[in-house]
Amino acid sequence: MTTLQLVLVLLASAVFVVVLFRSLNLPPILGYLLVGAAIGPHALDLIPDSEATRHLAEFGVVFLMFSIGLEFSLPRLYSMKRTVFGLGLAQVALTVAINVPVAMLAGLSWQAGIALGGILAMSSTALVVKMLAERLQLESKHGREIIGVLLFQDLAVVPLLIVVPALSQAPEAMAETLAVAALKAAVVLSLILFFGQRLMRGWFHIVAQRRSAELFMLNVLLITLGLAYLTELAGLSLALGAFLAGMLISETEYRYQVEEDIKPFRDVLLGLFFITVGMFLDVGVIVRQLPWVAGLLALLLAGKFVLIGGLSRAFGALPGTAMRTGLWLCAGGEFGFVLIADIKNLTLLPGAALQVVVAALVLSMLLAPLIVQFSEKIVMRFCASEWMLRAMELTQIAARSMATDKHAIICGYGRSGQYLARFMEQEGVSYVALDLDPERVREAAAAGDTVVYGDAARREALVAAGLMRASVLIVSYADPDSALRVLALVHELRPELPVVVRAVDESDFDRLSQAGAAEVVPETLESSIMLASHALVLLGVPINRVVRRFREVREQRYDLLRGFFHGATDAADDLDEARQSRLHSVVLNPGAWGIGRTIAELGLERFDVTVSLIRRRGIRAVSPSPEARFEAGDVVVMLGVPDGLAAGENRLLKG
Repeated sequence: MTTLQLVLVLLASAVFVVVLFRSLNLPPILGYLLVGAAIGPHALDLIPDSEATRHLAEFGVVFLMFSIGLEFSLPRLYSMKRTVFGLGLAQVALTVAINVPVAMLAGLSWQAGIALGGILAMSSTALVVKMLAERLQLESKHGREIIGVLLFQDLAVVPLLIVVPALSQAPEAMAETLAVAALKAAVVLSLILFFGQRLMRGWFHIVAQRRSAELFMLNVLLITLGLAYLTELAGLSLALGAFLAGMLISETEYRYQVEEDIKPFRDVLLGLFFITVGMFLDVGVIVRQLPWVAGLLALLLAGKFVLIGGLSRAFGALPGTAMRTGLWLCAGGEFGFVLIADIKNLTLLPGAALQVVVAALVLSMLLAPLIVQFSEKIVMRFCASEWMLRAMELTQIAARSMATDKHAIICGYGRSGQYLARFMEQEGVSYVALDLDPERVREAAAAGDTVVYGDAARREALVAAGLMRASVLIVSYADPDSALRVLALVHELRPELPVVVRAVDESDFDRLSQAGAAEVVPETLESSIMLASHALVLLGVPINRVVRRFREVREQRYDLLRGFFHGATDAADDLDEARQSRLHSVVLNPGAWGIGRTIAELGLERFDVTVSLIRRRGIRAVSPSPEARFEAGDVVVMLGVPDGLAAGENRLLKG
């Protein structure tokens, strides 16, 4: 097979698996592994296990390690040092230490035990962080512990990539090899970090001044592959050089641009890498070794859960937090496959044993989302103290909201939520804010803000925050999936409560509106309006014309901002008062002609009037449907120009 044919088969397989697994809401990594097993030499034999295939796979590892280097931040490591170098180091070291005697009992060498320990110690950074972000738990207590452990696991791959290849040598030669490798690594690290820190920022500044996206991208590739080549010349791995390149760039202001530019290369090559790992899977061997696969899978999940949970508890975490950390991290990870690819051609592990390990890792990653989904139920079932903590949390929320009535509930107390709270305080409107960042809650509450720790997507938290007494609920963070969960709970518990939702852009408008949001506020629209208004004023457009133009835009976009209730004190401006839309309330007393009729039957459109809202027994129905039928006592709010409103009122009352 030619190189072109090889690349075409791999790319076609990658496209197919990404489409399929994205539609099933599963991580593509698993799909790559399964496709690799299908097209590999042990199944359809579409791709041989050749040198060209291994070279492509190696490039995937290079860009993966470069991305890890970009995430390497000394200030971040220092702020999390206890978790990273305490809990994370203990987890990896103990996993390796425990695997050595277990491997020897199974008839393997102690070197194989170290290699296996390194493989099984890893958890999936990509999968776990994605699930934490989806559940808004990155800043929770267990979320911070999980991120700290994952960060150390990522860093531990670097020395493991040096140590594992040396384990295949004789003991006397191995010590010499490791000593020489450590000396080389120290020299290379010192030279690159000492001179690199001084040169990297200046060189990137020169490249960026050319204002060429192609040149910037070429420069990133040159530095990544160049440093990888230098470390390989020094007798170390390509991955170490790529990691150092990422670490150097992470200290410059160009880090985020580099991260975005390199992402397509990384994802494509990493996908090809996992396909090549999957090619190693031999389904026949796995079926014959099925009891061993099941045993290792159970040992991996249970062993890592007990070890990580126990260590988390020893480092001072509460029982519930320790259990969650153990459940989230008990599955295997992608770096395990990186180490497997590194030892595949060595004599550390027999082929059948490697097949069992790969199969167990794949199955554990398939089970990871399921374990996470049921983690809360497991914690609540087996951790008695969680009930007390949950009750205390709800009690705190209820205590802060007890004195409030007709208040606002703010879901999320980030920057937008805090600005919103300031506006409400200035207007004398009481509020209760819910947030999942314990540090933010502690500092804001100490400053006197009415904010408490709680998950707005949980029924109990909303009820404790006074949902049944509130006048409005605002979702101040731009996460449509979480907002949909909040809307579903509000619709179930109190469907008449208006909910305002923040969104990134217009793409989520329809599904959030259909889920019951009274208004959806897209960030892109509002930022565009503000940019345009400032620009037009600076260009000399009269301020009253700018105000009028953007008032019209907002009235067209937001149902709740259409029109206003006119009063005797309203001053006239240069707008034509007779043609300006306004709101007008009409009470349907017994005997009114419109009682029993629908909005469509009234024919208000002939007067250019629409029904904006119906208030019935204290319940507000915003933008009612044409089939809505009026009842006695309804307050009907109409939108239109003065003449049309007068005609519409006459139609409602007299027919």
